[in-house]
Amino acid sequence: MTGHPLRRRLVWIVVALVFGVTAALAVVSAVALRSTLSDELDQQLELASERAATTPQGPPGSGGEHVPLGQAAGTVGVYYDDGEVVDAGYVDDAGKFQPLDAEQLAALEDLPQDGKIHTVELPGLGTFRAVTAHAPHGDAVITALSDDGITGTVGSYVTVEVALAGAGVVLAGVAATVLVRRALRPLDRVAVTARQVSELPLDSGAVGHIPRVPPALAAERGEVGAVGAAFNRMIAHVETALSARHESEQQVRRFVADASHELRTPLASIRGYAELVRRSPDEVPPAATHAIGRVESEARRMTGLVDDLLLLARLDAGRPLERAPVDLAGLAVDAIADAHAAGPDHVWRLDLGARPRPLLVDGDDARLRQVLANLLGNARVHTPAGTTVTVSGRRRGGDVVLSVADDGPGIAADQLPGLFQRFSRADTARNRTGGSTGLGLAIAEAIVHAHGGTIAAESWAPTWTFQAAASPTRERRNSREGTTFTVRLPALTAGAQVEHSPARAGSPTVAV
Repeated sequence: MTGHPLRRRLVWIVVALVFGVTAALAVVSAVALRSTLSDELDQQLELASERAATTPQGPPGSGGEHVPLGQAAGTVGVYYDDGEVVDAGYVDDAGKFQPLDAEQLAALEDLPQDGKIHTVELPGLGTFRAVTAHAPHGDAVITALSDDGITGTVGSYVTVEVALAGAGVVLAGVAATVLVRRALRPLDRVAVTARQVSELPLDSGAVGHIPRVPPALAAERGEVGAVGAAFNRMIAHVETALSARHESEQQVRRFVADASHELRTPLASIRGYAELVRRSPDEVPPAATHAIGRVESEARRMTGLVDDLLLLARLDAGRPLERAPVDLAGLAVDAIADAHAAGPDHVWRLDLGARPRPLLVDGDDARLRQVLANLLGNARVHTPAGTTVTVSGRRRGGDVVLSVADDGPGIAADQLPGLFQRFSRADTARNRTGGSTGLGLAIAEAIVHAHGGTIAAESWAPTWTFQAAASPTRERRNSREGTTFTVRLPALTAGAQVEHSPARAGSPTVAV
């Protein structure tokens, strides 16, 4: 029952209670009726026994039987004279005295002659209530009355009770269903409101009005109303907390945007003065030259970090991107060429299918180039030399799908959920050969989402099985390893024109 809805359980409980009460009343009333009818039959039997003992028998019947005077149809009588049975029979419906057979007479003679009423089964006649009395002259007289009337009356009564009980259970089920549904209607409204709240995007962005249970259903006059009122109070607290969180996030984003913007000028000055010193005609000590070089290097790194933070702040603020038809196949060719120049110790492959065709999307050319550059740079920095990195592009249905796959050491499964979070790094899982701010994948995700697309990552890290201490060797349990980033963007129709489409490689699959 615990897995069924509450209203069904309540209806079943009501029906079970009605059935149990009805069955108990039916049993008690049937037993009481039978007891009453049995008492009445015993009273009739005592009167009939007195008549049989005190009233002389009538003249012999046509069959030689003596007809007991004053006895009703169905009365059984056994008469003794000097201890011998002189007559034994029963009065039929026609008023004649029909003789008992030997088995029937033997059943009556076995009764104790103690003056008490006993139940006896007469073969062929049924169940009787019988009693033994003594006539004034001392001879015994056995009188018996059938209880078939009691059995029939009780049976009819039970039949009527069963019919009434069945109708009562059906009516109780229908009434309980209607009443329970009406009583739980406010709870259904609470469930609908909760479902609406669960579908709201509360994890990010400004928090609008959150639905609440109507006040008429949230009055604390009953249990369901108390639930509605408690739900509304909880929603109010959640709304307040989300509004405070959003305001705090907005302040942080404004601070990051302002700070990033303000830092660009002093960083540019630092780089300019460092370059000015380096190009000075005056003689500069080698140590100072090295220091100036380090200042320039760190200033460039800080400038890149500031630019990334400023870009994220602008994307968070929802600033519109430039929109124009962009061929992702051309961007992939350029990205592979740039990646080969930056990482010649890797193997770079491009796969655009057997019949390459434009992969057109509506987007910002510079930002989409940045997505590919970040993904390829991530593969270059976090995989060892000799790793093969493959960029694939396909048109699938209404989408353009780009994937960047490498056969490097992979990323641990517990680090995948937070891979696109800001300042997230997977350095413990992949070899780190260069600096990383942890913003590259976050920027890629923000740009892809701003274009109405999705980005996902899959990775397979090798699993090693260590043998016993006596044998320090180990063996790999699965040979598959590597990481694949998949970008999916809405495609444009083939008729769209691309302002700039770089030259393509002559082969659909290029390795550099």
